[in-house]
Amino acid sequence: MLTYKTWQEHEQTFETDDGYSGALNVLNWAYGHYGEEIVYACSFGIEGIVLIDLISKVKPDASIVFLDTDVHFKETYETIERVKEKYPKLRITMKKPALTLAEQAEQYGDKLWETNPNQCCAIRKLQPLNETLSQSEAWISGLRREQSETRKHVQFINKDDKFQSVKVCPLIHWTWKDVWRYVHKNDLPYNPLHDQGYPSIGCFHCTQPAFSADDLRSGRWSGQGKTECGLHG
Repeated sequence: MLTYKTWQEHEQTFETDDGYSGALNVLNWAYGHYGEEIVYACSFGIEGIVLIDLISKVKPDASIVFLDTDVHFKETYETIERVKEKYPKLRITMKKPALTLAEQAEQYGDKLWETNPNQCCAIRKLQPLNETLSQSEAWISGLRREQSETRKHVQFINKDDKFQSVKVCPLIHWTWKDVWRYVHKNDLPYNPLHDQGYPSIGCFHCTQPAFSADDLRSGRWSGQGKTECGLHG
């Protein structure tokens, strides 16, 4: 396991790079250091599409996990199939919760995402990711500092106390324009909901088009006083 001092040394090295080369350098370091013990937890949003393409240049057979809550948009599932076709060597796992939707409703009541969204996220996202990371030393995330106030201090390499892991975030310096410029330049497949006012896409019950251009996550859990599913704090 990396020491805090070692993390800081790597952070200082990566901070001198620009967005593209910085992201590739971080990924090269991450896979070089962790090998098969690192997994990319991907939501298949637009940042995820960029990271998948970058990862394919570093490790074409990388392990990627999608937290399949069973309540994602059909467009999200269709996007995953298109990504599988484009990158056939990637090992994409659809990680499901321990409880089916019917079992969850029986134990916690119907529409838990409305009555207690935090509990719903814990069952359908946090617990599955915890099970996944218990078998890995580190994980990769597409967090960007620009995304929200809660993410503006994220580093390339982060100590993740919640999952007792190391979280690597190659895109922290990328802007929304950088992300889309890369996608269009490389003609990458992406979720068509992004073109319909959804900059951030989660489960269909809890995701609406963003109502503020200054807050790309304003369409998530609208009216619930909630901005994060809990994976990142």
